[in-house]
Amino acid sequence: MIKGILGKKIGMTDAYQAGGELVPVTLIQAGPCVVTQRKTAAKEGYDAVQMGLIEFVKPARLSKPERGVFEKHDLAPCRFVREFRLPAGDGETKPGDRVLVDVFQERDYVDVIGVSKGRGFAGFVKRHHFGGGAATHGSMFHRAPGSIGASAFPSRVLKGMRAAGHMGHARVTTRNLQVVAVDADENILAVRGAVPGPNGGYLMIRAAVKPPRQRRGFAGAGTVDPLKASKKRAGKK
Repeated sequence: MIKGILGKKIGMTDAYQAGGELVPVTLIQAGPCVVTQRKTAAKEGYDAVQMGLIEFVKPARLSKPERGVFEKHDLAPCRFVREFRLPAGDGETKPGDRVLVDVFQERDYVDVIGVSKGRGFAGFVKRHHFGGGAATHGSMFHRAPGSIGASAFPSRVLKGMRAAGHMGHARVTTRNLQVVAVDADENILAVRGAVPGPNGGYLMIRAAVKPPRQRRGFAGAGTVDPLKASKKRAGKK
């Protein structure tokens, strides 16, 4: 069974939970999607499905090999196509199958993958949160990078040096967001918290790879005051 879907970010709002807590929520237009290709361990070396988000796109916008994948299974072309891994031995999924938002339920944990907002060329203060120099008392060092390497040895700038440069527009995965609501009629998924990218950006939503452990005082369970709990245990003895 596929525990993933493609979608587009609608925007953020807030919602009240059953306990009266007001939480930030991101609305996602999740699906409908269609399986465009099935990959198997026998042929490709791993089990996966290629999925496309159903929306209108001119065939001329796609390359000839891309159009061939859709024409092979008599499917309408899709602009946004991504791949999801499947558990070994899953032989039920086939090209042409529809994937809808109801693959997720309320209180599920999901990982959301998207492309972050591009910030252009940014300085090291904005990009890496460096403190910079003093702003007063005659200081002439404010937002300059300063020294970045040694002179005699190794006489070069070490790889990975944090400096000014292109910021944003990178693939980002936000893990363990909880599903707040699922609207199967409108194909809308509401998750708690923020997701990468601008409004209208494409997203991959998959079941959380490492969901939080369900234990007392964690992952949505009622919090426990350790001081009161220790006093309670001491009273029982």
